[in-house]
Amino acid sequence: MKGFVFGKFYPFHIGHQKMIEFALEKGSVTVLVCAEEKEKIDGNIRKEWIWETFKDNKNLKVKVFKYDENNFPNTSVSDWEVSKIWSEVFKEYFKEEDFLVTSEEYGEMLSMIMDIDHFMFDENRKNVQVSASKIRENIFENWNYLPLSVQKYFALKVVFLGTESTGKTVMTNNLSEYFKSNKVSEAGRDLISDSKEFDCNDLKKVYTEHANRIENVDHCESFLTLIDTDIHITKSYSEFIFGKKLSVPEEIIEKNKADLYLYSTKDAEYIQDGTRLEIGDRNKLDESHRNILKEDKIDFLKISGSWNDREKMAIDFIEKLILEKKNIFKTKAEKNL
Repeated sequence: MKGFVFGKFYPFHIGHQKMIEFALEKGSVTVLVCAEEKEKIDGNIRKEWIWETFKDNKNLKVKVFKYDENNFPNTSVSDWEVSKIWSEVFKEYFKEEDFLVTSEEYGEMLSMIMDIDHFMFDENRKNVQVSASKIRENIFENWNYLPLSVQKYFALKVVFLGTESTGKTVMTNNLSEYFKSNKVSEAGRDLISDSKEFDCNDLKKVYTEHANRIENVDHCESFLTLIDTDIHITKSYSEFIFGKKLSVPEEIIEKNKADLYLYSTKDAEYIQDGTRLEIGDRNKLDESHRNILKEDKIDFLKISGSWNDREKMAIDFIEKLILEKKNIFKTKAEKNL
């Protein structure tokens, strides 16, 4: 048997996932992502969420139908006239399918109009008590209802930058406890025991290991990941210590991209633990870091003052980011209400 499932998947959640799994028990399935052109997340991104979740299943295909709500009713209300309009779309996309799966009454209407079988899935939302509209109200409060592919898309990454002895590691540790977030420790401190004794090949090991740590974060644990330094600092060390630019693969650059960069200024109490640069070089390294960030067009926010002041500033910036991103589905007018 061949069947289809359709929906906005805005966003794709585990209720949708279970419905598709239910459909796959009956035969091969094509999922149609119905994406209204004004919606903030493109239909092809939603297609990738579904494909990634079912990438090992050869009986699943995913297609995208982009539409204008002026031409097609943008509603989930069960109505015969609405069902007739949408059935014309489905007849174009599904010429060989003999069943469909929905969780709504309109599924019966469509099956009668199209003369195919309809299988109802979890009509009363007993299996998964969530809806896409509820998730859109606050995506982070409903984090556990999102498949991993969707979590990766919406996950937030915050990087702590700065020269040596400016509190990056302490803040990463303390604030990951404060926010109950994931954290990525600095690879350089683990692989290079003394910042005065290493070679250029060591830097390649550092950026590879650090990127792997970012890639392997468990997003099921938290939507937020705090990261101690990143590729820009590694590139800066290469230029500062060895006087040459570090060639970095694009995939490493991509894995290091973050939503927020917090730069801890050099006017912090300098603590020499025997492995760090002397204070004069440490301050020159600060200039090198900033030059690299400017060259790579990385915008950052400064955190300064006492250790407590820096942590408070960082908390404020991170909370502002979370507030902004949790309302990603809302229009400007809705955010201002």
